[in-house]
Amino acid sequence: MDLELAPEHAGFRAAVREIAQSAVQPWAAEVDREHRFPHEAVQAATQSGLMGVLIPQEYGGAGLDALAFALCIEELATACASTAVIVDVHNSVGTEPILLFGDEQQKRTWLPRLATGELLGAFALSEPSSGSDAASLKTTARRDGGGYVLNGTKVFITNIGRAGLYVVFARSGSDERAAGISAFIIPAETRGVRAGQVFHKMGLHGSPTGELVLEDVRVPAANRLGAEGEGFTVAMRALDSGRIGISGQALGIARAAVEEVSAMMRERGHGQGDDFTLAEAAARLESARLLAYHAAWLCGRGKPFTREASMSKLHCTDTAMQIAIDALQIAGEDGAISGSSFERHVRDAKALQIYEGSNQVQRVVIARELLKAG
Repeated sequence: MDLELAPEHAGFRAAVREIAQSAVQPWAAEVDREHRFPHEAVQAATQSGLMGVLIPQEYGGAGLDALAFALCIEELATACASTAVIVDVHNSVGTEPILLFGDEQQKRTWLPRLATGELLGAFALSEPSSGSDAASLKTTARRDGGGYVLNGTKVFITNIGRAGLYVVFARSGSDERAAGISAFIIPAETRGVRAGQVFHKMGLHGSPTGELVLEDVRVPAANRLGAEGEGFTVAMRALDSGRIGISGQALGIARAAVEEVSAMMRERGHGQGDDFTLAEAAARLESARLLAYHAAWLCGRGKPFTREASMSKLHCTDTAMQIAIDALQIAGEDGAISGSSFERHVRDAKALQIYEGSNQVQRVVIARELLKAG
């Protein structure tokens, strides 16, 4: 097995790293401190074509694969985790459902605008009473003539208020579980769509997260994504590949922590105890990277990858959390001061263990896939 990146992937990673270090990283501390949207970083990503990494060239995108996507998010997250999650959600769960399940008219209508960053994408699945149990959602999509009328509230929506397009999941049938759910493409300017409360989070301060409120929102049947009742399948498939992006975020945060603490140790000196901690962090990071790249490789080749994506998300995010804490411990008082990059990495890393399927949910998925395979 060849574990070296192909030239095209290595070249792409180098290009994104240059963008991340020159146009994203300089704003990271300010974005975190001021809890503001990283306009400059997102604009740089947009101008560099990073908003359409997975979209085929025929629709205006870069036409790259899941491994390139993981590399992109890793590089952005090394510079600024908030910017990385904005670009990640846009490319994966905000765009991929249309790419994978949309009809040709939907693809030609929406993908070019998403690829250029004219529209920022978002994914609206979670609700106040249905977090990990997505099949129990309460938002309704009532048939009305040639379309649907949606009512409900979604929560923990990344890119809230900034997105120009939401992929929304609602109950369109009488079935109270997964079979009654449909997916819809809803432009943000649609009447009755509004951003509700924006949450103040522990980390990822530059990434807006909050409520999406739907009040008598009329959606034409042409904006239904996939067949009626297929929404849960759309959501689960999107989350599978979305977990590759989350893995990339985790790798980026962990790599930043390792690189920064290594530089600190070289400058101020170090003892054997810190050496051991650093060595273990580096080994964990490398194992996580191999797992993430493997899941991305499978996805890019159309092979089954649900189990590997969940393993990657679980291992990479747990690894990022542990490495961030260990790096802060080595940094000591300097790391614990509010505003230091070390404490920011800890706050940012924690969210990754929770969203797009908590790590407890990943364990359920992995066990289910293992038992199914037997």
